[in-house]
Amino acid sequence: MGHVHAHGHGHAGRSAAAGQANLRRLAVVLAMVVAYMGVEVVGGLWAGSLALLADAGHMLSDAAALGLSLFAVWMARRPAGPRRTYGYYRIEILAALINGVTLVGIALLIVVEAWGRFRQPPTVDGPVLLLVAAGGLVVNLAGLAVLRGGRRESLNIRGAWLHVLTDALGSVQALVAGALIWAFGWHLADPIASVLIALLVAFSSWSLLQESVSVLMEGTPGHVDVDQLRDAILEVPGVVALHDLHVWSITTGFEALSAHVVVAEGSPPRLLGRIRELVHSRFGIDHITVQLEPEHLAAGAALELGVDCRTGDEGCMPGREPKRAAR
Repeated sequence: MGHVHAHGHGHAGRSAAAGQANLRRLAVVLAMVVAYMGVEVVGGLWAGSLALLADAGHMLSDAAALGLSLFAVWMARRPAGPRRTYGYYRIEILAALINGVTLVGIALLIVVEAWGRFRQPPTVDGPVLLLVAAGGLVVNLAGLAVLRGGRRESLNIRGAWLHVLTDALGSVQALVAGALIWAFGWHLADPIASVLIALLVAFSSWSLLQESVSVLMEGTPGHVDVDQLRDAILEVPGVVALHDLHVWSITTGFEALSAHVVVAEGSPPRLLGRIRELVHSRFGIDHITVQLEPEHLAAGAALELGVDCRTGDEGCMPGREPKRAAR
């Protein structure tokens, strides 16, 4: 038998550079958010606006989320060791999951508070609401620009980016509410804007929660079709059968594969290299572990148990208790 571990060594270098850049992005945006959060609290209390206070509360969650994301990026850069053989990459996924849950909790709190204001709409200072919301929008747009570069390569950064995005759209809602109150004296616009902010926050967190849970449950990455992957490997000359195929994500953009491949006698010497090149070029997977099983050994073991590896019988799975054929 033979095996190969084809690890994407370039991933470590790319991750280190990306991690450093993400640390800078998060630190800059965190400072901006904390500074303007205080402005929104003062403005919301002065104007009597729930929309502004809701937006300030969301900015508080942004600050916590950004701080958590900053810590996760720092931890993820620590090297692997005997007790953490994959390193600390998954901490970023845990941070993304916590951010998603926090977003849902904030949305619920905003809705509960808005319900009371629907029954007794308060008097809101429209011009103050407009001024503070406009400043918040500028800060959030700047934060989005800073984080944009890292959101595609890290689910953790995407979670922080979503926090800032929903806050930016919340500022837009507050601007609309302020304009309606100032122009028409329609104070119900404030709790309505708050509910819209809450719905937006809950909606934006859903996909983040789904992807985070999928990675933690070691689900197949969304861009990989396992059936196509299996068929592609089986088409490689010299490959007879394939079983125990697993594909999962260690963290965002770092996918791994393991498989047992039954090979024919006299198979090409570069068979392992061909499988690796195929999996990397067509499916974008770098961390590859393949166990080669000569056909005569795999078939001999299977015949003793009454199963057939060539047909993909689940009984032919080394490392597991085999299922015996019915006698």
